[in-house]
Amino acid sequence: MTALTAKVAADNPPPPPPPGVRHPQRRGVELALLAGAVLIVWFGHASVGLTLRGAVPDDAGRFAAGLAAAALVAHLAVRLFAPCADPLLLPIALLLNGLGLVLIQRLDLATPGRVAAPDQLVWSGLGLALFVAAVCLLRDHRVLQRYAYLSVAAALLLMLVPVLFPPINGAHIWIRVGGLSFQPGEFAKVLLAVFFASYLAANRTALALTGRRIWKFRLLPGRVLAPILTIWLLSVGVLVLERDLGTSLLFFGLFVIMLFVATGRIGWIAIGLVLAGVGAFAVGTLEPHVNSRVDDWLNPFASIEAGQGPGQLAQSLFAFAEGGALGTGLGEGHSTLIGFAAKSDFILATAGEELGLVGLTAILLLYALLVARAFRAGLALRDPFGRLLATGLGAIVALQVFVIAGGVTGLIPLTGMAMPFLAQGGSSVVTNWLIVAVLVRISDCARRPVPWNEEPTGKEPA
Repeated sequence: MTALTAKVAADNPPPPPPPGVRHPQRRGVELALLAGAVLIVWFGHASVGLTLRGAVPDDAGRFAAGLAAAALVAHLAVRLFAPCADPLLLPIALLLNGLGLVLIQRLDLATPGRVAAPDQLVWSGLGLALFVAAVCLLRDHRVLQRYAYLSVAAALLLMLVPVLFPPINGAHIWIRVGGLSFQPGEFAKVLLAVFFASYLAANRTALALTGRRIWKFRLLPGRVLAPILTIWLLSVGVLVLERDLGTSLLFFGLFVIMLFVATGRIGWIAIGLVLAGVGAFAVGTLEPHVNSRVDDWLNPFASIEAGQGPGQLAQSLFAFAEGGALGTGLGEGHSTLIGFAAKSDFILATAGEELGLVGLTAILLLYALLVARAFRAGLALRDPFGRLLATGLGAIVALQVFVIAGGVTGLIPLTGMAMPFLAQGGSSVVTNWLIVAVLVRISDCARRPVPWNEEPTGKEPA
């Protein structure tokens, strides 16, 4: 019987194992998109010089060569260490960062006493260097899950340190050393996303299936919700103490979104909106600085009616209106009338005035595409930690864009945050390059061929 079985098995060999799902690597597409991004940025740089100086800037060649070299180094890092990564993430980040440099340089030429482009260029180079280092050294995103509590401790420490330094523009959110200043809270948001993803992934079953049911709602058990709620309250409390309410709103939105993704309960969105509304009303009523911003939002033309001239928000609205559909052209606008925040909080007004509705829509679509690719990478993953981390990082970018764009267009009150990649801010641009690096690593894992005999697990690598 054994010989007969062996003969049948020899005559009928088992079928070959099914191949793993393969995605084209598309590194050539990434390289072509990077070349297009460099050309667009170079044309913008040359256009600013031609408009404001009547000639192409002398450093245009060096600027294009440096940008191309940086793009090539980043591309080679992705090609060698993350060959299956999403081909759109790096080109989108490079294009947005380059456009930000062009807009800041254009504003520098109109305000020679407050030059910011050289510092922004240095910070952008540091951000790209960090991107390359993260892609090369972080071989698996699941390694970050080991450092969840170290991440949250470091995040709280980074948010507490600025309290020891003098306030800048009324907020204790900056650390100034010599001529350089940076905002530690920018790095804290990435660390908190790592902690939230790790904790929610480890407790996703308890979050989704346990708890007392009241009518149609299931309340989360206190032993599971208490630690993460405590960390979130501490983070927001520190930020309110520092009067950094924009980042407080960002952390609140990040917490609610990741909790919704982990539990699948849409009620968390409704609860989050109610709590955000109550908190905004309380802070807007009790905090004078925030109250003045709410008043400006409700009546942006009050200063004009009082004979004091347009305020920042009114001037921003004038800039958007002047831009029309196609814009005035780079260098032809007057957004410098906004004042000291034209290169940071209100840089989107410069884009709206000089690039018009078409250019502004293109920029917002770039952000939307970046967020969509982050969510797509998360959905394709098998491990819950990576899925939540990709969602959290994408949500950070989406929330920042919504809060800033909504503030400068009068949709919501101003909060004083930096537009990702576009606005002046060294710590912001470095942090956003780190976010893109982690998303590149996550997308590489999501698109990598899966061996036919590998079981889907959510465990971190040994």
